[in-house]
Amino acid sequence: MVSVGSEPVMPTALKILIAGGFGAGKTTLGGAVSEVPPLETEERMTTVSLGVDDLSGIEGKTSTTVAMDFGRITIAPELVLYLFGTPGQDRFWFMWDDLATGALAAVVLADTRRLEASFAAIDFFESREIPFAIGVNCFNGRRDCTSDEVRSALDLDPSTPVVLCDVRDRGSAKEVLLSVLEAARDQAAARLTAPRNP
Repeated sequence: MVSVGSEPVMPTALKILIAGGFGAGKTTLGGAVSEVPPLETEERMTTVSLGVDDLSGIEGKTSTTVAMDFGRITIAPELVLYLFGTPGQDRFWFMWDDLATGALAAVVLADTRRLEASFAAIDFFESREIPFAIGVNCFNGRRDCTSDEVRSALDLDPSTPVVLCDVRDRGSAKEVLLSVLEAARDQAAARLTAPRNP
């Protein structure tokens, strides 16, 4: 419980998913912003994953999330986000339905080296009407494209936020989280004002 003014307030807890393709930076984003030691289920990749996990463009990757990541960040005294990172490989997608239960919104991390790996996550959230924002992870400070170019390439609705970011940087990662909260607020407002069928 926190105090806002002289009144004690129980913080509102919101569940946000961090999803995206294999190697897009989901674990790194959660670790960058979490105010508690993040729970990570990273394991070393072994020869068993050869021919199963596509390492095109991320050949140096040596570990992977095998279940989920978890972190927490306080956005304001009355608002706490619980962050759940999904595994990125196709073989772990069966877990996404359970992880999505109760989620307010999601971040889809996109890697411009492997932009096509974002489509599955986008389709997942669109089909469940879960609001999301795209975080374009600019690895090593590289900005190979603009947010408009990413929006066009991913055929996104104009209302979907697209944020260029560096998930290693806490401030940059927080911008992505704030954009997804705005997307969730906007979608909720649109639902409230939409005409109801008689």
